[in-house]
Amino acid sequence: MPPTSVASIRWLAAPTSASWLQQAIARPMEVLIDHAHCERKAAGSAVQLMFRYLCEPGLGEALSPLAREELEHFEQVLALLRARGRYLEPLPSPGYGGFLAKHIRKVEPLRMLDSFLVAGLIEARSHERMALLAEHSPEQDLKDLYGSLLLSEARHFGLYWVLCEQRWERSVIVPRLEELAQVEVVALTGELENPEDVRMHSCGVDIR
Repeated sequence: MPPTSVASIRWLAAPTSASWLQQAIARPMEVLIDHAHCERKAAGSAVQLMFRYLCEPGLGEALSPLAREELEHFEQVLALLRARGRYLEPLPSPGYGGFLAKHIRKVEPLRMLDSFLVAGLIEARSHERMALLAEHSPEQDLKDLYGSLLLSEARHFGLYWVLCEQRWERSVIVPRLEELAQVEVVALTGELENPEDVRMHSCGVDIR
């Protein structure tokens, strides 16, 4: 089981399951390639928000450094892939991000709030699972990579929380966060039919 020494992220409604960790450790290259895609998508999401809310005060100043850091992480993962004789490859998506996106409300400013919260939840889950991999991976280069990214990933989900707090009262943020956190758990509920389909955000949460 994932040990208690790995701190749970307060945004998440359920922890990652032992089965996900076992699957991820058994197929490190699939997870590593998917991780590269995740870093690329995270940078793209930050840039997309900057363009969607072009004139929102303070948003560009917050998200531009985040996007750059995500791309730096992308480059780190690519470097490790190359060192292992691989490169970025297309992988079927687990559908996690798309499932969450469907629950973002369409009317502003609720769309902005939900977009920040969903981005934060994704960062929180990534942080939690990278912490598990940093602690349990049997391969030192993977332990080093995932461990080196933890502090910045923690900043990222914290940044999205701050963006919310700067614009809404907690009485608005917290209930919606709790709703979306439950949606996030639904997105990760179930078992993989094919072990090779393990991804950074594939199903595997402990909902007992």
